Amino acid sequence: MHLLDKLQLNFEEVEPPFSNQEAMDEATRCLYCYDAPCITACPTGIDIPTFIKKITTENLLGSARTIMEANPVGASCARVCPTEELCEGACVLNHSSKAISIGKLQRFATDWAIHNDKILFKAGKQTHKKVAIVGSGPAGLSAARELALLGYSVTIFEKDTEAGGLDTYGIVSFRLPKRISFWEVEQVKSVGVTIQTNTTVGQDISLKELQDSYDAVILAVGMANVPMLGIPGEDAQDVYDAIEFVKATKTGALSKDFHGKRGVVIGAGNTAIDGATCAVRLGANNVKILYRRTEAEMTAYDFEYTFAKQDGVEFRWLHSPTQILQDENGQVTAIECMEMTLGDPAEDGRRRPIPTGNVKRIEVDFIIKAIGQSRYDWLDHAEVMTNKGVITIDEQFQTTAVGIYACGDVIFGDGQGEAMVVSAAEQGKQTAYAIHEQLLGKRSETSA
Repeated sequence: MHLLDKLQLNFEEVEPPFSNQEAMDEATRCLYCYDAPCITACPTGIDIPTFIKKITTENLLGSARTIMEANPVGASCARVCPTEELCEGACVLNHSSKAISIGKLQRFATDWAIHNDKILFKAGKQTHKKVAIVGSGPAGLSAARELALLGYSVTIFEKDTEAGGLDTYGIVSFRLPKRISFWEVEQVKSVGVTIQTNTTVGQDISLKELQDSYDAVILAVGMANVPMLGIPGEDAQDVYDAIEFVKATKTGALSKDFHGKRGVVIGAGNTAIDGATCAVRLGANNVKILYRRTEAEMTAYDFEYTFAKQDGVEFRWLHSPTQILQDENGQVTAIECMEMTLGDPAEDGRRRPIPTGNVKRIEVDFIIKAIGQSRYDWLDHAEVMTNKGVITIDEQFQTTAVGIYACGDVIFGDGQGEAMVVSAAEQGKQTAYAIHEQLLGKRSETSA
């Protein structure tokens, strides 16, 4: 069977889990380093040697608790973290053999907890303080779990039908199934957090109402949709927002037949890779990623890039779309691109793409836009200061509005680190601690 035939409609996890013996063999390789560099390299500070040591003694409940105590979305991160750049990249064994497979061991322990329906934590002693959180993605869930352990009454307001945010809707099923995100949501609910879905702040309830009703409010709303390309023909049929496209594959809302179709994805970040590999699994027989710079400037993780190439996705570097062509029925037929060359570095350090004057036409049946995400303009009307859509915060994650904090992708940018699930989780925790210090004068962090 041809590779693409095997991939089509296959949205099962592509990375196989460790067997019991494989996990034991890998765990016993860990040196249990003093002052282990892998812990420092983990944004959430998971005690990695300890959770691995507990696997070797078959204490999988303790192992899962160690992971999830530090990272409330640790089961998801076991699958989507760029571990080769973080914990595994810091492993001392890189200098002699190969790094411990920390991500797969983390998955092994958390999978055990999932399969055995384990509830890992319980709520702390009540403080009689209430906190509202807008958004139930990694940052919102992490802040909620931590606050509940500290004794706060927490309500999450989520605009979608199901909680979990990015992990539920925004990461492809064959890398992160919804059941993993749902388990993490249940862990948060198990400590008394209330999640109110189908509730959009700004429509169903105002931010002012939340300010008046709660002791603190956390904005963990992530980012919005992919912005417009701003080129002619963008209104053609079968031009998709990559975020909505991936979401549709996870909810079953995608009704189009992609078998035998040709498509392009515009952009070269992780979301672009997700869009391209989803299209392949939906039956497209040719998918190209178009990027106006080169491989050296792309923002997708190396493992995502390798994964896409293994799926047969083609990459066309130095291509910038200028026009989408359509037939009399409004159906996409082709895309025209300007060939680019790279000039001097821009403010972000990447070299500027400069048009060469040469135009190429690529015949296509569908187009997926993945050129970043826009921000929420309603924040500017709520006395929450933003800079190019990024919420302005201080060192305690407080916004310019009284009693309102922010964390996660909505503060990504302007020196706030990388937009990773694990980073959002850590920001959620730190926001919880900042609120605890502000409201009760305590900085104590939670413990299992």
